[in-house]
Amino acid sequence: MSAANPTPTPINPDDPGQAMQAILQAQRDAFHRELPVEIGARADRLDRGIDLLTRHQDELTAAMSEDFGHRPELLSKFVDVVSSVNAMKHAKAHLKKWMRRERRKVRFPLNLLGARAWLEFQPLGVIGIISPWNFPVNLTFSPLASALAAGNRCMIKPSEYTPKTAEVMRQLVDEYFSAEEVWVVTGGREVGQAFSQLAFDHLLFTGSTEVGRHIMRAAADNLTPVTLELGGKSPAILGRDVDLQRAARRIVIGKMMNAGQVCLAPDYVLVPEGRRDAFVAAMRTSAEALYPTAHGNEDYTMIVDQRQADRLAGYLRELDGSDTEILPLQDLGDDASDRRMPLTLVIDPPEDVALMREEIFGPILPVKSYGTIDEAIDYVNSRSRPLALYYFGDDTEERDRVLGRTISGGVTLDDVVFHVAVEDLPFGGIGASGIGAYHGQDGFRRFSHAKAVFKQPKLDVTGLIGAVPPYGDRLKRLMDWDLR
Repeated sequence: MSAANPTPTPINPDDPGQAMQAILQAQRDAFHRELPVEIGARADRLDRGIDLLTRHQDELTAAMSEDFGHRPELLSKFVDVVSSVNAMKHAKAHLKKWMRRERRKVRFPLNLLGARAWLEFQPLGVIGIISPWNFPVNLTFSPLASALAAGNRCMIKPSEYTPKTAEVMRQLVDEYFSAEEVWVVTGGREVGQAFSQLAFDHLLFTGSTEVGRHIMRAAADNLTPVTLELGGKSPAILGRDVDLQRAARRIVIGKMMNAGQVCLAPDYVLVPEGRRDAFVAAMRTSAEALYPTAHGNEDYTMIVDQRQADRLAGYLRELDGSDTEILPLQDLGDDASDRRMPLTLVIDPPEDVALMREEIFGPILPVKSYGTIDEAIDYVNSRSRPLALYYFGDDTEERDRVLGRTISGGVTLDDVVFHVAVEDLPFGGIGASGIGAYHGQDGFRRFSHAKAVFKQPKLDVTGLIGAVPPYGDRLKRLMDWDLR
């Protein structure tokens, strides 16, 4: 644990930026005093993060459950606590390798004369992290692992939609870190807006594409580089030779984890013509086996608040009066206070409804049929680039065609979501689904400056090659050799 923590400056609701600006300056000053940030200091901060998460996992999971109305304790520990601990352990285990100079080649004849070039990975300074409500611990501490491994200081603004979890994280971070190392500020929209306008050395935001646009505009005033982890409509494509039972079970698990409140959850499924009804039946069998009921099910997460529940219900109400088939796959129950929403398939909905335009972020899953694999690919490519794409099938030629002709942030084959769990793979979006990526070494480099260094030999290189006045034949011969 850290030494005595200086008392954080209180937040004035009329001017939330004042205290945050003071913390930013204190962190930046401390950062410059510490340079270069040695491996021992970085490892110590990661160790403290690991200790915070492991010792206080019960407090964190209880807070998450309270914020959601209900969230399974083991699910929270698995997807939020353990995954964050693994990110920090992975970073600590590879720190020495990541921090090494990376040698680069020097062109002839400088290389023969003793010139050398390399990259040194230096921390950026103070990183801002704006984390969302759906995985409030994971999406705070996983990017924090990358930022601390890279040697940075951090300021964190958690979501106001999970206030209990945000407050527990604030108290724990205040206990384990000095305000000059890591600092958490809680509050609503005004605090978040002021936070995004600070002149960070890098700002990471995880959330919706709509809010991401505002974050990017605010950061632009300070020329603050951003990493935006957004969302979008991630497709699952079923190949013609797909094992429907296996695919359906894996889609159900991924879609119903956290009640679909996952940026990587499949947002629609493309099924070969003639196999749609069999897929729907396989989905129903899997949903009923895994979650026999929705309401009152202790293994099933509630929709986080009534606002989100009303939004999801609105997607289905918009289809009233249409010919679209809506199929709840579980018992609805009759407890209006229970925000557990059943997995609901929507068969071939119109393209112009909100369900097909917006990220769903809940347990509703449109199912659409396609004729040829190229039609499925064209459908995906006609929309904004997704955060993830999922392909199920054993036809390697078809699989490679999907991989080669679609662009997405990441891909999981024969399952959903799992690529995010591989710490050595970068996690991020592209286009409307995000900018930049982190996790593992990619996260270390995201929050580092790759400083180019060139060492000139003692020999008079410019004189040897004739690159000083009076210019003559020696320089001409060198250029002729380069241009041959």
